[in-house]
Amino acid sequence: MAGALLRRGGGVMDPAVVSAMADWEDGVRRLREPGPLRGPREVVAGAVQDELRRRVGVTFTLADLARAYASASDWYLDLARRVAPLAPGAWDPAVALDGAFGDYARRASDGRRR
Repeated sequence: MAGALLRRGGGVMDPAVVSAMADWEDGVRRLREPGPLRGPREVVAGAVQDELRRRVGVTFTLADLARAYASASDWYLDLARRVAPLAPGAWDPAVALDGAFGDYARRASDGRRR
């Protein structure tokens, strides 16, 4: 079990998943911050969640989501530009992408519910 982390309940979590989850939680926090870009960022995050439904479905694990996150650079900016073309400040992946993944992670079959 080298390189793995123990999770509450005795399960093992991949370090890549743990790292991604930290990014996602920070993104959720930043996505909810008030300001002029909040609306456009929420539009981008909603489009990311639609894309995640297409890519990982509605039944998935955190590891499935972490794999999708690892390849998100292949599609994210095109999607952000398409749904918020007049708000490039809303394209920041550390906010809209990570926040969308963080919200979606709560639906994972092995995720925690809030």
